[in-house]
Amino acid sequence: MATEKTNNDFPKWKKKLHEIIFEADTRAGKAFDIFLLIFIVLSVIVVLLDSVTPIRQQYGLALFYCEWFFTIVFTIEYILRIISTKQPSKYIFSFYGIIDLLAILPTYLSIIVSGSHFLLVIRILRLLRVFRVLKLARFIGASNTLVTALKKSKHKIIVFLEVVIALVVIMGSIMYLIEGPENGFTSIPRSIYWAIVTMTTVGYGDITPHTVPGQVLASIIMIIGYAIIAVPTGIITSEISRTSNTNVNTQVCSNCNADNHDDDAKYCKYCGEKL
Repeated sequence: MATEKTNNDFPKWKKKLHEIIFEADTRAGKAFDIFLLIFIVLSVIVVLLDSVTPIRQQYGLALFYCEWFFTIVFTIEYILRIISTKQPSKYIFSFYGIIDLLAILPTYLSIIVSGSHFLLVIRILRLLRVFRVLKLARFIGASNTLVTALKKSKHKIIVFLEVVIALVVIMGSIMYLIEGPENGFTSIPRSIYWAIVTMTTVGYGDITPHTVPGQVLASIIMIIGYAIIAVPTGIITSEISRTSNTNVNTQVCSNCNADNHDDDAKYCKYCGEKL
């Protein structure tokens, strides 16, 4: 059972700042995240517009200033997130921490490397925070259910992928023997590429069988492809049906930066810190 840890060494203003920045249970926290999401969307729009030559030629300077404005705002926000946690490294090396850093680096890199600022579109990934912003606990629970189902079904999916790889290698090799280089199947790897494209029903059409046996084999691969698509869906769906949802909230531990706590949790289930 987790034990309570003292908060005496953590200033109240930092705790308040942590609640506003990392959580959406309070009015201030929700308002902060909504404004943050608006800024993220606007910043991505600026980057997209800047990639359009006519717009850049006419409004390039304004877009340049906007880009730096958003970068400075996100930089301040990133620093505040580090300051408001007891263990900054937990946030810095977390998924959101890395995304937040990548959202501001391209602008600074553009000073050295021309054109790198277009990588700022990665900011759109920060919209994943929308789950926390709108306090949609049922969606947070649903995402957790999906992740759990994927983890539980990974062994079945691996076996499935092994079978698919074996099939495309065999089918590709047979097609190479049937069609040969004169019909575009110049090597076994290229024939395997054709088998993958055909089995996934993508069908680029850059390589096509010309002989009747080759067309028959292609038809078989297409039918197998349709059947195979349903397999991973069934595996994951089966695991989802076995996974029960847990009521969670938006509270984030100020010590270890963990989230997904139960609604009635008073202490962090990972480190024991009082929530």
